[in-house]
Amino acid sequence: MVKVHILFEFRKVPWGGGNQFLKALRNYFVTNKVYAENPQDADVILFNSHQCISEVIEAKLNYPEKIFIHRIDGPIRLYNQTNDRRDNIVFTANRYLAEATVFQSVWSQQQNHLLGLQRNLFETIIPNAPEPSIFNRNGKLDFSDNRKIRLIATSWSQNWNKGFDTYQWLDENLDFNKYEMVFVGKSPIQFKNIRHISSLSSVGIADKLKQSDIFIFASPIEACSNSLLEALHCGLPAVGPDQSSTPELIGRGGETFTAPSQIPDLLGKITNHYSEYQASINNPPIEQVGGRYYNFISEVYH
Repeated sequence: MVKVHILFEFRKVPWGGGNQFLKALRNYFVTNKVYAENPQDADVILFNSHQCISEVIEAKLNYPEKIFIHRIDGPIRLYNQTNDRRDNIVFTANRYLAEATVFQSVWSQQQNHLLGLQRNLFETIIPNAPEPSIFNRNGKLDFSDNRKIRLIATSWSQNWNKGFDTYQWLDENLDFNKYEMVFVGKSPIQFKNIRHISSLSSVGIADKLKQSDIFIFASPIEACSNSLLEALHCGLPAVGPDQSSTPELIGRGGETFTAPSQIPDLLGKITNHYSEYQASINNPPIEQVGGRYYNFISEVYH
C-alpha cells in the first residue's frame, strides 16, 4: 500500500477551509491505514498551496526519491490584492517541487493556468468534503413554512471581499418578519438585524446549520468553499453568487445570484420547493473524495 503524509500545520480549532478539509482527509487516510505520521515513512507527500513551503523544500532535499503532490488554492490574488505574492509562491513550488497537482474545482484550474501556472504532467480536479461525523443530516430540523424561515451564513475571514456587501444588504433589506438570520464567524459589520455569533467549534457550527433552513453564501471568489460544503452536507439548500466555483458546488441544490437584490426572490423559490432542492443536493462525501485522492496518488506513484 502506498503511504501518504500530509505536510501541513494542522490546527485543532476551526482555522479556515484548508485546515478543516485536510483534517478530514487525514482522518480518511488514517482509517484506511495508508497514512504515515512523518515524511520519512511516506511514499508520497501531499502539501498545500503556499503553506509550509520551507518544510516542503527541506523534505524534497532529504527525500528526493519521494513523490510530492501539490493541492492548489486560489488564485489568491483574485479575492485579495492584485500584488499578493502567495500565488507566485504557489506557482514556483508547483513547478519545482511537485510531480502532480490537485485542483479543487474546474474554475480554480482554469484561472490558475490563465494567470501563469505551468501545466503539470499529472493534474486532477477533486472537490473538498467536510468531516462526516460532524457535518451530516443527523438531527436536521424539519422544514416548515409555518414559522420564520431560518437563514444562516458562516465565515472565518473578515476580509470585505468575502461577500460582506451582500450580508450588509441583507441586514438592511431582508424581510425579518418572514426570515431570521444568524451569522457565525468574523465580521467587519455591526449587524442590526442579523444575529452575530463570533465563534463556535465545528460541532457547534454543525448544530447551528442543522437548526437552519437555507444557507446564504456570499463570497464571490472561492476555489472550493468548505463553509458552503459543510452546509450542503448538513442538508441545507444554498444561495450563492453565480461566480467562481460556487455554481459547481451548489448544482441543483440551490440557486445563484448576480446581485444581492435577487436573493429574496430566490429564497421564496427555494421555500416553495424546499424538498426538491434538498433532495437535489449531491456533493460527494469524504469517503468518495478521499478515495479519489488515493487513486490519483497511486496513479502518480506507479
